[in-house]
Amino acid sequence: MMRGLRPKCGPNTIKSLIALSCAAAMSAGTPALADDAAGFYAGKQVKFVVGYSPGGGYDTYTRLLANHLGRHIPGNPSVIVTNMPGGGSLKAANYTYNVAPKDGTHIGVFSIPAAVEPLLGRKNAKYDALSFNWIGNMYVDTHSCVTWHETSIRSLQDVVDSKEPIVFGATSKGSYGNMHARVLQSMVGANVKIVLGYRGIKGVGKALEGREVAAACAMSVSTLSSSFRSQVESGKFRPFVQFGKENKPFFGKASNFYSMLKSDKQRTVADFFFSQSAIARPFALPPGVPENRVAAVRNAFLAATKDPALLAEAAKIGIGIEPEDHAAVEASLKTLYATPAATLAEVKEIMGRE
Repeated sequence: MMRGLRPKCGPNTIKSLIALSCAAAMSAGTPALADDAAGFYAGKQVKFVVGYSPGGGYDTYTRLLANHLGRHIPGNPSVIVTNMPGGGSLKAANYTYNVAPKDGTHIGVFSIPAAVEPLLGRKNAKYDALSFNWIGNMYVDTHSCVTWHETSIRSLQDVVDSKEPIVFGATSKGSYGNMHARVLQSMVGANVKIVLGYRGIKGVGKALEGREVAAACAMSVSTLSSSFRSQVESGKFRPFVQFGKENKPFFGKASNFYSMLKSDKQRTVADFFFSQSAIARPFALPPGVPENRVAAVRNAFLAATKDPALLAEAAKIGIGIEPEDHAAVEASLKTLYATPAATLAEVKEIMGRE
């Protein structure tokens, strides 16, 4: 038997021991973080703050998610939905960033047009869109404009050729409805008059049915499928222009806006507006929420969008689920915020901004 043998302890041995110790600490810390999230959320209430009125696409998707999200967040908190309409969801964006508790219990739901308002110089947009803790988006969408079936409008060209201005309804200056109508007016010469002030997309829909307005934009696949399903199925709402680079069968024979553009410069400007539609309705936690809770909510979001119960409910109400994770939302926003100055100047001109 050999005695007195001791392990050699040189620099490499010390480095190995340190590495092993760090790995053990990290391994031990991972479940601790998960336990902390579960311990925090147990018995808590998570609140969605939707920047639009009840009944529209934002509200419909959020309530669908709220019905299932709590099962997938550690600690299984209860989940409720509140509505905070105002300024094309600018009010909800400001609230989420500046007022909502930064503990992981408040999730903001507001539009991408609201998220890019600081880029367009809107002074009352008091937030940095890239600093939100983005969670994800439930559906990659495409927008259209529709008319009431009794009007003479059959295509975008009819709006361009109209001798009298075609009255479009929208909610606010920062809304998709106003934005897209102004794009038609500025980029292809559509004869458009825009009336603002309607309460939510449902209010715009009622104005169409009541013949107060002849057309309305902000009518995405998901909005028409959820909020105006009967009007679409009966043919009373008729899409006449769509804004995707590829035609969507859902919109039937509606004109494709991109097909009317004549230069790459125009297409670049159009991309700024219509790439926002694809991000659709993302969810965001405020900045400053502990990282483990952000991760817990992000993971829960992705799990919920694959949950058979959520998918069955979505199918029942006729809306699609095509989720994007937080990284995809962040990448799209970074692209928008990297828009060249010359393009941004044209965007501002179209939107009537200085």
